[in-house]
Amino acid sequence: MGKFVHLHTHSHYSLLDGLAKIDDLILRTKELGMDSLAITDHGVLYGAIEFYKKAKKAGIKPILGVEAYIAQGSRHKKEAGEKYYHLILLCENLTGWKNLVKLISIAHLEGFYYKPRIDKELLREYHEGLIGLSACLTGEVNKLLVNDKFEEAKQAAKEYEEILGKENFFLEIGDHPNIPEATKLRERVIKLSKEVEIGMVGTQDIHYAKPEDAEYHDILVAVQTGSRLSDDDRLTLKADDFSMTSPEVMIEKFKDVPEAIINTVKIAERCQVELELGKIILPNFPKPDGKAANEYLEELIQERINKRFPGEKLTQEIRDRLQMELGVIEKTGFADYFLIVQDFIQWAKTHGIAVGPGRGSAAGSIVSFILGITDIDPIEYGLLFERFLNPDRIQMPDVDVDFADTGRDRVLAYVKEKYGENRVAQIITFGTMAARAGVRDAGRAMGLSYNFCDQLAKLIPFNAKLDEAIEKVPELKEFYETNEDAKRVLEAAKHLEGVARHASVHACGIVISKESLMEYLPLQLAPQDKNNIITQFEMHAVEDLGLLKIDFLGLKNLTIIEETTKLVKERQGINIKISELPLNDEKTFKLLRRADTTGVFQLEGGGMRRYLKELQPSELEDIIAMISLYRPGTLDAGMVPHYISRKLGREKVTYLHPKLEPIVIKTYGIMVYQEQLMEVARVLAGFTFSEAYTLRKAVGKKIKSLLKEQEEKLISGMIKNGIDNNKAKEIWQWFEPFARYGFNRSHAASYALIGYQTAYLKANFPEEFTASLLNSELDDIDRIAFLVDDAKKANILILPPDINKSFVNFTPEDGKIRFGLLAIKNVGEQIANNIIKERIRGGDFQDLKDFLGRIQHKDLNKKSLESLIKGGALDNLGIERNQLIQNIDEILKFSAVTKRGLVSNHNSLFGETMVGFSALKLKEAPPATPEERLIWEKELLGLYLSNHPLKRFADKMKASQARPINEVKLIKNENQIFRIAGLLSKIQRVITKTGKPMIFAKVEDLSPQSIEVIVFNNTLNKTVPVWQENNIVLIQGKISWRDGDPKVICDQAKILEV
Repeated sequence: MGKFVHLHTHSHYSLLDGLAKIDDLILRTKELGMDSLAITDHGVLYGAIEFYKKAKKAGIKPILGVEAYIAQGSRHKKEAGEKYYHLILLCENLTGWKNLVKLISIAHLEGFYYKPRIDKELLREYHEGLIGLSACLTGEVNKLLVNDKFEEAKQAAKEYEEILGKENFFLEIGDHPNIPEATKLRERVIKLSKEVEIGMVGTQDIHYAKPEDAEYHDILVAVQTGSRLSDDDRLTLKADDFSMTSPEVMIEKFKDVPEAIINTVKIAERCQVELELGKIILPNFPKPDGKAANEYLEELIQERINKRFPGEKLTQEIRDRLQMELGVIEKTGFADYFLIVQDFIQWAKTHGIAVGPGRGSAAGSIVSFILGITDIDPIEYGLLFERFLNPDRIQMPDVDVDFADTGRDRVLAYVKEKYGENRVAQIITFGTMAARAGVRDAGRAMGLSYNFCDQLAKLIPFNAKLDEAIEKVPELKEFYETNEDAKRVLEAAKHLEGVARHASVHACGIVISKESLMEYLPLQLAPQDKNNIITQFEMHAVEDLGLLKIDFLGLKNLTIIEETTKLVKERQGINIKISELPLNDEKTFKLLRRADTTGVFQLEGGGMRRYLKELQPSELEDIIAMISLYRPGTLDAGMVPHYISRKLGREKVTYLHPKLEPIVIKTYGIMVYQEQLMEVARVLAGFTFSEAYTLRKAVGKKIKSLLKEQEEKLISGMIKNGIDNNKAKEIWQWFEPFARYGFNRSHAASYALIGYQTAYLKANFPEEFTASLLNSELDDIDRIAFLVDDAKKANILILPPDINKSFVNFTPEDGKIRFGLLAIKNVGEQIANNIIKERIRGGDFQDLKDFLGRIQHKDLNKKSLESLIKGGALDNLGIERNQLIQNIDEILKFSAVTKRGLVSNHNSLFGETMVGFSALKLKEAPPATPEERLIWEKELLGLYLSNHPLKRFADKMKASQARPINEVKLIKNENQIFRIAGLLSKIQRVITKTGKPMIFAKVEDLSPQSIEVIVFNNTLNKTVPVWQENNIVLIQGKISWRDGDPKVICDQAKILEV
């Protein structure tokens, strides 16, 4: 053990208070020659497992702890003015760790009031195995000392010693001479220590790794508190040094009290926590009649096998594969895993929730297929079980499950009910400071203008690291090198990048435990939902603990499938069993061959459509291949055209070695899948499945040392199998680029099946499918507009909203689709439901008075009524839209009187006629112009429904040689001049760094998507009148591909006149 150990350290998991990441702290500890370190984040154990693992790997002894919040009284008391104190708690042993997990969990679940608080009652119950320090200036003892309450401080110190035990509580002493209270405290802690005979511990209260990080920590705190560095009255630690210091510096700081240094080492020696990571802890699935898990698993398989393989389809090959898999499952002890997963999937299916056919490598298991966990026959599609579960690699299987996004929460509720609320939780995740956000936040804290920081941030490509962006983006590099403010803010952002910013709920991860989760990990309330309990450990830490982690993914496409099948049953009486669709449906493949794939899972993109047309798919195998091939690596390598040419017989299929033919014959001699690589290693080089899996990981991760080792092993194995040295080397070279594109065939097959299912529904039930697709996109007006346009191309007419015919959502109606009321902007679900419910009860609305008299809902207000009118939903009441708009105040008054009249009439003994019911008289108003109606439709429905403003300009656009936006987006030559014509749907005016105005404009034509047009100042000065929203304009310019998105740089522009 070294000469000194830091026992009070904050990492970035002390959210927006600590700056240093775990790696930074461990590296700094080693640099300063120390061999132990404690992490004590504020009230949480977020980083405990990450710290434990990384410290162990680096040869640093990890001391697990926390800076806890102690309620002044009871943790249950939550009233204004409640105070709390700080207390450092360190784990001496495994019992201490388990107690700390419970303390921190209860602090969050029971004691949270601004901060997660424990109280002394709780500390007494769970004190065993814990060592306490009196913490910083906000510790109870220290606060009393600073406030000149020495006797009370003595009593408090003795109470903590009594709770934690003799030699288990120490007085923390710091050395921050530039903070007056700290200097005052230091003297009094020394005095108190002598009087009560409680030892002292010297600490630094670390908040960042190095002294030069102080200014960036100060910026981080300003970001947290929403303040600026120039603000006088703000939270800051800049008065002193809170970086990690060397043992020598700490010894010098505390040379007057050497015991404070010695005690850090003694405590570190006492702290001996060994966590058992990697040991699998599966929950027990409740089985009937006390049956063993393996016995019950086999029983379920016998019950269900005939459904998958009736009669002669149950071949010896299937029996052998089944026995092999069951043997591996028994050996690895994972029977309960399969039972748990099949149970909640069966529950979902029987409750009408669409479940995906599989995800990841789980589709390689015939046990999964028979149990209904997956819907892909692994033998028919050549999927490997060993890619999923390997007898030589005892590792928890990974079954991620796709559910309809509307049903996912119901499945989670079922799992909680089955295994117990205290054994199931969603998993936490952490949002970190990204480069762009770091620039904006740091700039604001530093007092720099928003426009300047926004300009810098926009130069950073999405998801790019800041160092990389500065190196690769010339404009950003120039700013960094020539502008002092830019350099300052970019340097600050570099230090903030990757720092944990906030906690939230992982989109899909859940954990199920054998016992109460608090026996294994700390819990808390979800920041966004105080009724939802989540883990404090992120998913990798959960897996490290050996707990069962499953991803429940909500997939919109499954909701579309679910809703389509319901609509088909309601309208046509056809009960579609989605897992039993014929996989050779000619209508479906015709749709795929013409690339009519809007809404078809994984096959919708423009590039994918182009290749589908070329490929002319004829079987599911083609979809599996395209999903696997349409990825950056394969596209960059030009493999897709080769694959298509070979399939269509335009290019000869060749094999490097005859033994490769059976492995890659289905992909025409091209290696596409990870499973193919594993098979090549097994067949040609004699690898075991475990060795082949290691090879796949080595190739995928591109680790040089590991690759070299695998290269020698593979070549040696091939030579032993009779393949000559040169050919063996050639095959290895064939392997190497595979890292860029190799894809999991099991996953591709599962997703290809969803793609096929959506294509089948679109080809065979177009109205129901289109309605479901539209309903899945209600929150995205631009997407709705695109889908409506696509439906029109398929001769499916979209009818306008109508209070007498519309339902809440889009619905099929006599071969057409009726707009749903909920799709109208500002019309909420409650008022939409109320209108439909009243229409079903009392029949169609006869006129405006009838409508207002029957719809008494509070949400029928000016905003919603105006939206219904402008959107055309009241057109069939026989009053022109603009007349209704011009009389809206009078209409609302009438509605209010009607409501009051209904109430008084309801309470009247004789049921008199409602006062004022016949008093609605509308003043005359000119009808809305066609242009006004179109603008209203665009505003409220997101699209032009009755017409399109550009249609009047068709001849002008053609004469001006304007090109459609969808064609322009394919132009790669940034010097090519072209014209576009369209409607200005959005104008954003900005001021450049030189103080000159410029414009970003959104232009739409009849193409599926709009394009952004950039108008620099010199062009803007010549064309000012052009740039007004809803103008129809002709623009000449060039394409720009900066940031990866096509934009038009405008050179000339004018308004188009009819």
